Amino acid sequence: MRDEIARQRVLYDVQSRLITMTEAFRVKRFLPDNRFVRAVSVAALIAAAAVAASAFAAPTEPPARIQVTWAPIDQLSETDNNPPNRGWLRPDQWMRSLGDRMRKTADRILPPGQQLQIHVDDISLAGRLQPIYRPGQQDMRVMKESYWPWMNLHFVLLAADGTTIREGEAKLSDGSYLRRAVASDPNDPLRYDKRMVDEWLRTEFGPKSS
Repeated sequence: MRDEIARQRVLYDVQSRLITMTEAFRVKRFLPDNRFVRAVSVAALIAAAAVAASAFAAPTEPPARIQVTWAPIDQLSETDNNPPNRGWLRPDQWMRSLGDRMRKTADRILPPGQQLQIHVDDISLAGRLQPIYRPGQQDMRVMKESYWPWMNLHFVLLAADGTTIREGEAKLSDGSYLRRAVASDPNDPLRYDKRMVDEWLRTEFGPKSS
C-alpha cells in the first residue's frame, strides 16, 4: 500500500510538471528564442519521464525478517522434470520470484517483531515443460490437472528476541489449481504457485477464526 501511494504521488508530480511546462511553452512559442525554449522543454519532459519510469521500475526490497532458503537445484523435482538449461523460467528466476512472494506475504501476516525462516526441501511448479526443438521457437509450459504444483518445506517461527515459537514441516499442494480462479496477474507464469504459498501462509500464520 505504501509503495502504491508513493508511486501515485510521483505520477501526480510528473503530471503537474508536464502541465506547467506545456503552458509555459504555449506562452513562449512566439518569442525569438523559440528554439531554446523548445529544447529546454523537451529536455525537461525527458527528465520527468525518466523520474516516473524509475519510480515504477525500482523494485521493493523484501523484508529481512522473513528468510527463504532452498535445497540445491539438482535436488529439486522441478529441475529433474524440467531441465534448467531450457526455455521458460530459469531456476534462479522462479526461486527469486517465489521467495520474494513468500517474504512479502508473510511480512503482511506476521505480528510486528516476529521472524520466519522457511527452507524449501523440494518443489514442482504447476505444469510441465514441453520442449520445442524447432529453431526459433520457445519451449511451452503445458498446464494439465495431473501437473499440479506442490512444495515440501521446513519452517521456524521466531519471537522478537529470537526464541522459537514453533517449528514444523509442511507439504503444500493444489490438485484443483485449474478449477479455481486466480486473483493475481493472469499472465504471471507463477500465478498458481504463488496462490498456493499465499494460502498456506494465511492458513498457518494468519488470524485464527473462533
